[in-house]
Amino acid sequence: MDKKIDLKHLNVKAFARDGMRAQGVQSLAHFDRLSELAWSGGGADNPAPQVSWSLTGEMVPVTGGDAEIWLHLSAEVSLPMQCQRCMGPVLVEVFSDQSFRFVADEATAEAQDDESDEDLLVLSPELDVWELIEDELIMSAPIVPKHEVCPATVTMSVADAAFEEALEAKPNPFAALAQLKQKPQ
Repeated sequence: MDKKIDLKHLNVKAFARDGMRAQGVQSLAHFDRLSELAWSGGGADNPAPQVSWSLTGEMVPVTGGDAEIWLHLSAEVSLPMQCQRCMGPVLVEVFSDQSFRFVADEATAEAQDDESDEDLLVLSPELDVWELIEDELIMSAPIVPKHEVCPATVTMSVADAAFEEALEAKPNPFAALAQLKQKPQ
């Protein structure tokens, strides 16, 4: 019998104790903060990006103590972003593969954080997995998205010959003021 899993209110301890797995696909529109990173200048003919994810829980036995609660999360999305070089759209593959060990309280997490390689989270009665997926993908997204090679030529210098020529052809308004100042009255 399949158990119904509520990813908005996941009981992590029961999920891990039963060695459960879950996976699926969710529209990018479901993730408000992640959607803010997406390119908004595109056309309506592009399909909405989909976030693929998988989640596995496990209890890891510890010699001389209680078993540890672990959650393994993998998530990915092809996120359309704005290239910071040419300012056009660029499709960025954002991927996160994280394992989380759950501890009893914040003090334990703080004490073990420096010496542990894994991410530590405080065990709570319910975990919002959607929020966790969104957080991990946001942290995995590039700060400065850009093409490896931009599709259009990008001007990489400050000086622009056409701008300089137009500036020289335009009369200087202060020169006219100087002439008025010099006229005898």
